[in-house]
Parts: sequence; structure tokens; C-alpha cells
Amino acid sequence: MSSIKLRNLLTLSIALALTGCMVGPDYHRPQVDVPTQYKEMPGWTAAAPADDVPKGDWWTSFNDPLLNQLEPQVAVSNQTVAQSYANYQAAMAEVQVARSALFPTIGIAGSGSKQRSAAGNAGSGVEHLRPVSSSGSLEGNVSWAPDLWGKVRRTVEENKANAQASQATLANATLSEQTALATAVIDLRVTDANIDLLQETVDAYKEYLRVVDNQDKAGTIAPSDVITARTQLENAQSKLIALGVSRAQYVHAIAVLVGKNPEELDIPHNATLPALPQVPTGVPSTLLQRRPDIAVAERQMAAQNAAIGVAIAAYYPSLSLSAADGFAQSPLAGLLHVANHVWSLGADASETIFDAGARHGEVAAARANYEAAVANYRGTVLGAFQNVEDDLSGINILAQQAQVLDAAVKDATRGSAIAFNEYQAGTVDYTTAAVAQTTELSTKQDALSVEQQRLLDAVSLFGDLGGGWSADGLAHAPAERASTTAH
Repeated sequence: MSSIKLRNLLTLSIALALTGCMVGPDYHRPQVDVPTQYKEMPGWTAAAPADDVPKGDWWTSFNDPLLNQLEPQVAVSNQTVAQSYANYQAAMAEVQVARSALFPTIGIAGSGSKQRSAAGNAGSGVEHLRPVSSSGSLEGNVSWAPDLWGKVRRTVEENKANAQASQATLANATLSEQTALATAVIDLRVTDANIDLLQETVDAYKEYLRVVDNQDKAGTIAPSDVITARTQLENAQSKLIALGVSRAQYVHAIAVLVGKNPEELDIPHNATLPALPQVPTGVPSTLLQRRPDIAVAERQMAAQNAAIGVAIAAYYPSLSLSAADGFAQSPLAGLLHVANHVWSLGADASETIFDAGARHGEVAAARANYEAAVANYRGTVLGAFQNVEDDLSGINILAQQAQVLDAAVKDATRGSAIAFNEYQAGTVDYTTAAVAQTTELSTKQDALSVEQQRLLDAVSLFGDLGGGWSADGLAHAPAERASTTAH
């Protein structure tokens, strides 16, 4: 009979908990102003169909074999990503801990003892040992605090949103490290191209010095021309040597980004620059789904909203139920006999009458934290729009600068050749030729620097567009789409 009563009590309590109210505000994502198109879009790639949007391996658009080889290793071996993954796993465990409070705690306990006591006649001074007696018990117990006001469910909601934020943080960390790797590879390729350019310059300056030295031996020029030509060569050689430091540092950085010790990775010299990709930017509203940092801010906002409900629930009374069913017997023989059956049912209710404003303060703090999260979310969205606009403007303007510099390189190369021919003909001094040669080198380096920046802006644009990531990939559906089955 007691077991039936216990089951009925548990059934009733579960029904009460499942139909209980949830205090606190339900979450709705605040609206943000989203422009219909990017201001800097003219002159850049127009929005393309969704099928053309990068699906994850965005780095393949650069057609660089080193990028294609190393980028997949970031998600596996990068230690920053590994740390974010561990944080996500911990957040998921917290969801499990919070959800467990919705269910009863069931336990079993048993005990047994043996004892002997002495007995004697009062005043006689004679004691006798009684026989050894034994006793024992075997009991099952159930305890449960029904979630009548939704405090536990709000806590689950909060922890779930935090876990989603951790997952988006993992995606953001992965994307950040991937873009850092692409940046380092581009910098390495440009350094190799600069090494080749300076090596060609050194070779040319050696030839210039040979010609000047021959003319000096013939007595047809001023001795200062030899000094100028030699100094020019030595400066170029010094710059060439210095590039070795930059190259080594880029290789070391690449090794660390893929989770290797710097000495484990050796990258051969390759001056072929990655291809400049065409990046389909889509429309601004897609950033709200494609930027993992926006997803982090949005999920943090949802978590803070749920925390308000947790704080409000403290105003309401708490109820806990307990039940026990088992056997107890002394002596131990026949413990499981029906005559030794014992059971108990209990309930405990409590309510705070006065707390000097502590609960009010907790609710006020929760609401303030939510407002701060809303401001952070809106600020993150605005920052995302700024990032993309900056990338697009940089790519647009640098494309125009690159065209001008291409013409400038041709003119500087031709001017340098003409100046040196005029020097050999004796119509100009060597200073004029040296200035023309320096201008040629500087112009070529400027053109290479602009090409480098265009590639870096393209990498930045991929990152600022979310790299093909989507909020739909979160492990659990956002609160406003509760009808969608969680992944």
C-alpha cells in the first residue's frame, strides 16, 4: 500500500512540476538596425547566390598549396582552439548538471551491526555477558524539489545559452587562428618575394659597381662615384640579410599556429603570391547568422535573460519532498520479512520573510547584466558592419592604387635604365643614376606591399564574414526557435 502511495505522490509531484509556471521574462532577441547593403560594395564583388558562399574551407580560394596543407591542422592541433574546445565541453557538462535538478534523487542505504552488553544484579558486583545481538536495515530513499516556479528550468536555459556561447566562442577562436595562419603565410610569401627582389637588385648593383670601378680605373669619373655605387650595394645587401630574420619569425609563427614546435617545421622558399580571391559578401543581415562573435554576444544575452528568472524565483517558496521505503530488524534474522517493512513520506516548505533587500538586489543586478549584454550585442553587430566596410573600402581603394603602381613600376624601371645609360655616356653624374635605381627599388617594394595588403584585406574579409560558419550549426536551437529540434 505504501509503495502505491509513494508512486502516486511522485506522479502528482512530477505533474505539478511539469505544469508549474516559469517566472521571469521569456527571451526575445532585440532588434538591431541592419543596412540593406554595404556602403563600400560598388566596385567589389556583388552579392552572389547562396551556393557560392564559402562553406568552411574558404582558404582554398587563395590557391596556395601551403595554406591548403596547413589550415585543416588549426582545428585539430592549435592550442588556443583546444582550450576553447575544453571550455565548451565544460559548459555542456554544466547543462547536464543543471538539468539533473529536474529529476528526483534516488538512493539506497543499508546498515548492519553486532553488539554485546553486560548485565548484573544491582549491588552484587557480579556481571554477566549477554549474548551477541545483531541488527540491520535496508532502505531505498527518494528526494525531490519540484520546480514549481521554473527556477531550475531557467537555470537550464541559462546554462544552455552559455554552452551555445562557448560553442560559438570555439568557432570564433578557430576562425581567428585560421585567419592568423593565412596572414602569416601571406606575409611569408611576400617576404620571399622581397628577398627575390632584393637579390635581383644586389646582382644589378654589383654590375653597376663593376662598370663604375672600370671607369674609375680608366680615370674618366670622380672617385666619389665608386664610393656611392659601393655604398648603394652594401645597403641593399644589408636589407637582404635583414629579411632573413622576418622570414624565420613567420615560419616560427606558422609552426605554433598549427600546434608544432618551431624547429619541427621547415618551409621552402617560394615567392609565388597567393591568388586574390573573389569574395561573395552577401547582404549585411547575413552577418547576424554568419559571425560567431555575434552568436557569442547573442547567446550571452539569452543567458542573462534567463538569469533574471532565476533571481525572481527566489521570491517564491521552495518545496522539497522525500520518501523512504525498506526494512529494519533487530535481531538481523528475517530482515526482509513483511513484518519488518518500514516507510516514510515527508515534505518540507520554506519561504524567506525578510532578507533586507537581498533578493531585490539580485533581481536588479540580473536585469542590469541583461541590459549590458544587450548593449554588447548591439555593439558587436555594429563593429561587424564596420569590419566589413573597412575591408571592402581597403580592397576597392588598393585596387586603384595597384593600377597606378603598376604603371609607376614600368616607368621607374625604364627611367633607371635610361639614367644608367646616360651615366655611361657621360651626360649625367652617378648620383642621378643612383637616385633612379633607388626609386625603381622603392616603387617595386611599394607595389609588392600594396599587393600584400590586398591579400590581407581579403583574408580579413573572409574572417569578418564568418568564414562560412553559420549559427544554425550550434548544438542546440536558439530559444526563439524552440520548435526546431535540437541538434
